[in-house]
Amino acid sequence: MKLTIKKELLLDALNKVSKAISTKNLIPVLAGIKFELKKKKLTLTASDNDITIQTTIEPKEEDDFTVESEGSIIIQGKYILDIVRKLPDKFINIEVIDELKILIYTENSEFNLNGISESEYPNIGLEESKKKVNIKAGDIKNIVNQTAFATSNEESKPVLTGINFNIVGDVLECNATDSYRLSRKVLKLDKPSEENYNIVIPSHNIIEFSKILTDDDEEVELHVFSNKILFKTENLKFESRLINGTYPNTSNLLPDDSFLVITTSLNAFYDVIDRVSILTSDKEKNIVTLETNGNMLVLRSSSAEIGRVEEKMPITKNNSEDIKISFSAKYMMEALKSFSTDSVDIHFVGEVKPILIKSTEDETLTQLVLPIRTY
Repeated sequence: MKLTIKKELLLDALNKVSKAISTKNLIPVLAGIKFELKKKKLTLTASDNDITIQTTIEPKEEDDFTVESEGSIIIQGKYILDIVRKLPDKFINIEVIDELKILIYTENSEFNLNGISESEYPNIGLEESKKKVNIKAGDIKNIVNQTAFATSNEESKPVLTGINFNIVGDVLECNATDSYRLSRKVLKLDKPSEENYNIVIPSHNIIEFSKILTDDDEEVELHVFSNKILFKTENLKFESRLINGTYPNTSNLLPDDSFLVITTSLNAFYDVIDRVSILTSDKEKNIVTLETNGNMLVLRSSSAEIGRVEEKMPITKNNSEDIKISFSAKYMMEALKSFSTDSVDIHFVGEVKPILIKSTEDETLTQLVLPIRTY
């Protein structure tokens, strides 16, 4: 195997696949990246058994890369990435000598690495399903940004550590909850799915996938299997395991009606909660109390050791009812951060019932935060 390749092309591909390399893996070969070189295509593959990423480089310009001889080899992921990143040259040469010795060189630099035979690499199929679901890359990024923060970190409830994708016809409903809050994003698909799916994707895995996506208009194909999902774009395949188990029916959590709705500026409300939470002593719960008084909103927090704070801000209400309720400032701020609109509607059902946050401009997103009893 021998080729000359533009550094920027190789570095971009290495940055993508290196997200699937684990230094803690019990199988040493999985710390490597598999290089497969054909005349018109270089394919890189990396896997840690949890996710597998494969990307292909095909020349768009004549000098993108030139191939002298085809072949394949496993190269230690950490070292090849560091070497390519730090070399200042525009072009990099990679050559395999004596089957397992790798020579990486430019005009003034030369690195010799020990390679691993491709026969030791696990057989990774990255198979595609006959039935696929198409989603825009930008929509996947929105789903991740607006829901992933609400997933649980508790490994004792594995199913809650993922994002639930529920596809029925042309509707994709995504849910994330850690039992104290819920994020729901609903998306209308351009084309109905041939099959209905109800799957749970580990949030860490889909976050990593969303980071790789650069073109928001790019089509992403979803190929769903019983225990895994394959995301496919023009030159990238990203496979993730699925979490086994039945996701809870979160629709039961969403109240049908509310006795009070307040409308407020998103940024102003976020900033007030941010300031009021400064004096909360427990950083995990950081409890803030909200009270309406006519068309004024009063937010308070106090700590016996630190002190107390109170802030007021004007609001619009849908009726003359008032409420007093406490919640986690951290959870409320994370929920508010998921909206990109100017104002939000806060729906109150009762002092010990869930708080619903919606936007008048974006009906596809709903956030729910459970109140905290302070008595």
